[in-house]
Amino acid sequence: MHDDPCVDDRHPHRPRPGRQASVEGVTTAVPRVLPAAHGIAEAAAVLRAGGLVAFPTETVYGLGANALDARAAARIFEAKARPGFDPLITHLADAADLPALVGALPPPVAALAERFWPGPLTLIVDRPDAIPPIVTSGLDTMAVRVPDEASARALIRAAGVPVAAPSANRFGQLSPTRAEHVVHGLGAAVDVVLDGGPTRCGIESTIVDARGPHPVVLRLGALAVEELVAAVGPVTVRPGSSGQPVAPGTLAAHYAPRTPLRVVAGAGPTPHDGVRRGFLAFREGPAAGYAAVEVLSPAGDVTEAAARLFDALHRLDAAGVSEILAEPVPDEGVGRAINDRLGRAAATWAPPG
Repeated sequence: MHDDPCVDDRHPHRPRPGRQASVEGVTTAVPRVLPAAHGIAEAAAVLRAGGLVAFPTETVYGLGANALDARAAARIFEAKARPGFDPLITHLADAADLPALVGALPPPVAALAERFWPGPLTLIVDRPDAIPPIVTSGLDTMAVRVPDEASARALIRAAGVPVAAPSANRFGQLSPTRAEHVVHGLGAAVDVVLDGGPTRCGIESTIVDARGPHPVVLRLGALAVEELVAAVGPVTVRPGSSGQPVAPGTLAAHYAPRTPLRVVAGAGPTPHDGVRRGFLAFREGPAAGYAAVEVLSPAGDVTEAAARLFDALHRLDAAGVSEILAEPVPDEGVGRAINDRLGRAAATWAPPG
């Protein structure tokens, strides 16, 4: 057993069935939205039939398909407009399902799974023959985890198959932490959305390759590097990619709102140039002048800030501002993952001229 690294601050806000959603400016029908507590059997049947189900995990909402079905996995790439070179994470219901799928595990991988699963840790293993290459983007490795969300594990168990599931959003855009984010972002590209309210962590899993002599962190995430070091000793942090990624979510430009975002040193006054700007603050908002302000954690808690990050960015993105300024958080614990996401979001911004 292990402590939950994420805050548990749930205030469900459920989308109303029958609304219209916008995907890239095109109005589409809303997918069938079911409460996670009662929609497991129906959603599992959709997965077994080759359909797509968005479901909550403790990190963000995932867009799931049967990981043993190449055609179903292809639908994920189509729905997200995701490039085929970016691999998917395969989700299992129980840690015991991993050796049953891939065979004997390297001792460091087995030790990390025992220590941190269920939880926001994704491990790199060798791809088994049962998993079609499309799931791993042709790589001979596979990213896999067991989510720490009861409804997610119940869904996977009821489906009876491993579930490939990246975040349930258009590729490169903000990850969804509420069901309505999925509905707004993907619309009818999803067959069913399980609504479990806001996610606890609010930021994606940490990805680690522990197959070699020294564990390597490929993506910073909800499990802090400090927790990994306490469990296994020194690790190498090597996130980021400009070519074919070796793990999901490691492209240099990613996790971005549609509104241009810049990372700034602090909450200075907005320039008097008539531009409507939003501000993403860590502990306290800036002086007057910004059209919209979001504060991640008045208490200065980076775990709380992580849980609120994408939700706050979704609101700023919808506020009608021309630019979002964001200040970094303390670069410690899960704060390193927050700064990583802000840096990737800002990588899509180019200065005028």
